[in-house]
Amino acid sequence: MQGNRIEVPERVKRFEERIIDLRRDFHMHPELAGQEVRTSGVVSGMLEDLGLKVVRGIADTGVVALLEGRGNGKTVALRADMDALPIQDQKDVSYCSRVKGRMHACGHDAHTAMLLGAAMVLAELRDSFNGNVKFIFQPAEESIGGAERMVKAGVMDNPPVDAVFGLHVSPELETGTVGIRYGIANACSDDVFIEVLGRSAHGAQPNEGVDAIVIAAQVISALQQIISRGIDPLESATLTIGTINGGSQANILADRVEMAGTMRTLDSAVREKIQSSIEQITANICRSMDGQHRVTFQPGYPLLINHHGMTHLVKKAAGKIVGDRIKEIEKPRLGVEDFAYYLQRAPGAFWRLGTGSKEKGIQCVSHSPYFDIDEDALSIGTAIHVQTVLDYLG
Repeated sequence: MQGNRIEVPERVKRFEERIIDLRRDFHMHPELAGQEVRTSGVVSGMLEDLGLKVVRGIADTGVVALLEGRGNGKTVALRADMDALPIQDQKDVSYCSRVKGRMHACGHDAHTAMLLGAAMVLAELRDSFNGNVKFIFQPAEESIGGAERMVKAGVMDNPPVDAVFGLHVSPELETGTVGIRYGIANACSDDVFIEVLGRSAHGAQPNEGVDAIVIAAQVISALQQIISRGIDPLESATLTIGTINGGSQANILADRVEMAGTMRTLDSAVREKIQSSIEQITANICRSMDGQHRVTFQPGYPLLINHHGMTHLVKKAAGKIVGDRIKEIEKPRLGVEDFAYYLQRAPGAFWRLGTGSKEKGIQCVSHSPYFDIDEDALSIGTAIHVQTVLDYLG
């Protein structure tokens, strides 16, 4: 019977080698955020060959394709991100990146290949379900938030998307395992920019100046106490100052220091408290040391909040593919994910696909120069994509 546990894996199995080949091709030819020209060309060409309605060039390099079923019904969307990272691939494999200083170190090559695999399978089944399937291939997840640009460009409209689903590979989960989380799954982020202003003087006469570097050192030290002493220990939040720049000569007091960092939170009240504390602490220290300051915040990705009903749908669909190897993730991640923008427009769920293998020695974390996946997971992820769509459209 169409859509049951046996048929979907069998249908995917016929495309398994093709999906692996696609993943390896993307892996060998990584493209950074906003530069996914070759990748989007391969994607759009394949989708057009399947007879889907394809729109190219969304948010510069994004692709959206619509698969229409046999009759009127709801529209379900599946999303994959396509961009790579500025990291040198150091794996000793035949499909190692051929582009110096760039690699797929976060699995977006796998995401793209699996979504293409789902399109191949569902294209064969188009006469067996009512409604539509929208395939979203998104650029720039790793940098400027390509999802937000795709949403603003109208990918959730015409026809309106009723539910949206996405996945991310997870090397910390063994292949054959699926991770799900109800509710908040990923944090929101804010970039923090701090400028400390002093007054230059010779290092032999520091009393005649105001040392911005000394002030900045006090600020950084004090900011670390916001999380450890100012936030409820049962709340999750982080604050990191990642860059600091200032000074021109070894014997000259710096008159300006610029710092940049990031904060991650899971609660709006905690977010506001941390921002207020950053401003207050920086102002007080600078004032007490005769300096001046500027603090600005740039909002990043919003909270990723999975819809309860759609998460349960994924759990049931995944169960038809992997049985009871479903892990409910206890805590949200403080990492961010721009799939959150799609979830602001339609109910849906973002889930984790196990791609690690102790037996094969594949366990490197994301953004590692040795990152890889167990390719046996590709058919599993593709099958769950397909099963989710079939279960949702009924």
